[in-house]
Amino acid sequence: MGYEIRSLFQGETKRLLWLMGIMLTVIVAFQYFELPYDHVLSSVFSTGKVPAPAVENNSLVTGGLESKSEIASDTVNGLNSTGTHNVHEMANDTRTSKAEDANLQADFDDGKDILEEPTNEKLGGLNKNSTVDTVQNAGNVPGPEKGRESEQSFIQRNDIMGGDSGGVGLSPIPVSPVMDLSSNITLQGANISTPITIDSNSSSTDKDATPALDKIEKPAQSSLNTLGENSSGVDDKKPEIPTPAVITIAEMKNMLLQNRASYRSMRPRWSSAVDQEMLYARSQIENAPLLKNDHELYAPLYRNVSRFKRSYELMEETLKVYVYKEGQRPILHEPVLKGIYASEGWFMKQLEANKQFVTKDSRKAHLFYLPFSSRMLEETLYVQNSHNHKNLIQYLRNYVNLISSKHNFWNRTEGADHFLVACHDWAPAETRIIMANCIRALCNSDVKEGFVFGKDVSLPETYVLSPQNPLRAIGGKPASQRSILAFFAGGMHGYLRPILLHHWENKDPDMKIFGQMPMVKGKGKGKGKRKGKMDYIQHMKSSKYCICAKGYEVNSPRVVEAIFYECIPVIISDNFVPPFFEILNWESFAVFVLEKDIPNLKNILLSISEKRYRRMQMRVKKVQQHFLWHPQPVKYDIFHMILHSIWYNRVFLARAR
Repeated sequence: MGYEIRSLFQGETKRLLWLMGIMLTVIVAFQYFELPYDHVLSSVFSTGKVPAPAVENNSLVTGGLESKSEIASDTVNGLNSTGTHNVHEMANDTRTSKAEDANLQADFDDGKDILEEPTNEKLGGLNKNSTVDTVQNAGNVPGPEKGRESEQSFIQRNDIMGGDSGGVGLSPIPVSPVMDLSSNITLQGANISTPITIDSNSSSTDKDATPALDKIEKPAQSSLNTLGENSSGVDDKKPEIPTPAVITIAEMKNMLLQNRASYRSMRPRWSSAVDQEMLYARSQIENAPLLKNDHELYAPLYRNVSRFKRSYELMEETLKVYVYKEGQRPILHEPVLKGIYASEGWFMKQLEANKQFVTKDSRKAHLFYLPFSSRMLEETLYVQNSHNHKNLIQYLRNYVNLISSKHNFWNRTEGADHFLVACHDWAPAETRIIMANCIRALCNSDVKEGFVFGKDVSLPETYVLSPQNPLRAIGGKPASQRSILAFFAGGMHGYLRPILLHHWENKDPDMKIFGQMPMVKGKGKGKGKRKGKMDYIQHMKSSKYCICAKGYEVNSPRVVEAIFYECIPVIISDNFVPPFFEILNWESFAVFVLEKDIPNLKNILLSISEKRYRRMQMRVKKVQQHFLWHPQPVKYDIFHMILHSIWYNRVFLARAR
């Protein structure tokens, strides 16, 4: 009898355990497929559901397939610095999920900023680690970068972190939490997990522009902007400045080195002879012979003039680019050659006409160019005031689907050997998922908004007045004849410019800080606008320092304008990555001022000795060759520099099968 009872009890226990197991399996499966949380089991047993935090790490890649590391010694043998680092690479999948895309597009429609607003901070006085101390204590001036048309309606969590599994697998540099902006920060190799703070400006149609502007759709002003649109009659109330995490130029250098060592490009799905050619080029660049007294290149302007020279020579000897013929005008194959978006148009025009670099044989191509205009994409498809960008993104997705189904070039590397050149402010968000593996040359090169050091390229924004004569009015007065200490004029775009005018408009005769330049009427019909523009140009030609203050986004044509008119650029735009950052030593010819140091702007400039000013102004004149468009490209001009930066980044990302 006892044996029968025990057998019955054991049978009931087994059935109960089976039932509990089945129930648990059903619950877990339901939560996995239905609930938006990564940690399924924790959501079963926890009383509250916590969204899974975004994974941030120093490698810039999430959700990729593991692979072995490839280590390459990178010996820097120029006049500037010496260092060695490793190159680790990992394959990843660029195909995005429909749910991920839907989430991104929903945020585009809403025009909302998902992320937290930055806290505010009153502008204070100088402290021991402010910009002026940096200027006085170092031969170079590390500091921040800039901003312009708002792109915030394009931002959402999956977008910023590169998506979930099945997504692109790329993420921008992790940005540390709100820091003490008065202290120097050393970036660590450890993981950083913090939100990325962004101001609340909404998207607009056109970017920061100099006095003569095309019509633009103005974005909603940030709540932090307490001033009106016009420069005159500025409110006495002191405006406040947002305090996001600031990445200085010195820290960007470290991030560039770290990313070269940690960024993982996809291993090609099948081998090609071009892969070995790229690896050979990398070894040649890393072991470049020491360059001395080159008559074309002035060494202090470059991070490593020897490596740049060798890389440029290899580009001229080796590089072949395949340009896709698919796509209809005006979005594809129709360059815009005038205005503030002219960089992408001039590059498109000159590359498509180039016989040295362009090849029709895809097997010989090291790079593949996606010839679309971000400006024409917006102008053609965007519905004014709709705040709906689905159709722009879908157009690019359809284009990628077209070329990937018709050719196998994209599929071999999932786009890692493809590149785009885009100057519109919305381009980073429009391409962040669809073309995330591509090398993206972007005018809006903001550390906070997904710019990837070592892969992406900062594109110079050039304001071309005359496509027939892009070099018209180049140059300026000699250093000894520049009577104005500092000059700025422009519209009240974004939160920063009202702050600049609050502190300096009509406050000091040495500081010529204006809103829009007044349009002085000239003789004859339509001469007033040209007169006002010429007054702007003459101020730049007569100033020692030209203030390049961010607008809605970090980029501004004033940086290149200052160089064009041989005026030292003073860049006030936190987290802006300056053009050709992987090549040029910007601190040798430009001044970077933290946004928080605007009240001390004059002291910072006066702390630069006359001797150092003359040296920097001479360097501006020497670096000018890299920022000029010519009707036909010439050696070391802006066309070749853009192409070189794309080539250079691809060389250090390439890997063999």
